[in-house]
Amino acid sequence: MESFYGVPKMTEWLRTKGYGVNRKRVRRLMKILGLEAVYPKPWLSKPAKDHKKYPYLLKAIVIERPDHVWSTDITYIRLKHGFIYLAAIMDWHSRYVLSYEISTTLDREFCIRALERALMLSSPDIFNSDQGSQFTSVEFTGRLLDLGIKISMDGRGRAMYNIFVERLWRTVKYEEVYLKSYETAKEARESLARYFHFYNTERLHEALSYRTPQEVYLGEQRLKKDSESKPAQAPLHQIQPSFLS
Repeated sequence: MESFYGVPKMTEWLRTKGYGVNRKRVRRLMKILGLEAVYPKPWLSKPAKDHKKYPYLLKAIVIERPDHVWSTDITYIRLKHGFIYLAAIMDWHSRYVLSYEISTTLDREFCIRALERALMLSSPDIFNSDQGSQFTSVEFTGRLLDLGIKISMDGRGRAMYNIFVERLWRTVKYEEVYLKSYETAKEARESLARYFHFYNTERLHEALSYRTPQEVYLGEQRLKKDSESKPAQAPLHQIQPSFLS
C-alpha cells in the first residue's frame, strides 16, 4: 500500500487483497484511524481570517516598464516520493523571474526568503499576490509597506488576475518538470536552478518580441536611466539573482 492512496485507490487495493469493502466503509475507517493520502491540496493559498486583505490594484493599469509590478504565487511539484512547493517572484513587464524558493512545507518562511532575495535586486511600485496566508502575514506585508510598496491582492478564486505567474507555472512544468523525474528535493532544486537560468537568459518570448526576460529587464534604456539617476553607483539591476550564479 502506498502513502498517497486516497479512498478510491485504497478501496480497490483492499479488494485485490480479498476484502469486501466499499468506499463508504473505507472512508469511515480512514477517518477513525486518522489516515489521509499524502498529496498537496488543490487550494495552496488559504486565507487567514485575522490577516488584513488589500484591494486589487491592477485592473486598469498599463504596465510598460520593469519594476512597475511584481507578482508572486505558489505551485507544487511532484517528486518520486512526495512533493515540494515552489514559490516565485516575477516582474510582470519583462517576465523576469527575480527569485524563487522551494519548501517541503507550505509555510510563510520560504515565501519571505524569496521576497528578501528579490528585494536585493530592486523593488517594485506595486506587489501583487493572492490572499493566501503566506502573503497576508504581517511579516510579509510589513516588509513591503516599510519600503513604500503598494500591495495588491487578487480576489478569491481569481487566478486570471495573476495570469503571468500562472503562465510561468505552465511553462516550467511542460518544459522542465514533466520531462524530468525528480528523485529528491535536492535534485529538483538543482534542475530548477538550471531551468530558471535558461528561462531568464536564453528562452525567447514571443510577447517580448522574441527577446529574453533578462534582455528586457536589464535593457539598455533601463541601465541608462539608472546611471543618470544614480551616477555614483552601479545599478542594482546588474546584480544577478543568486540562483543564476
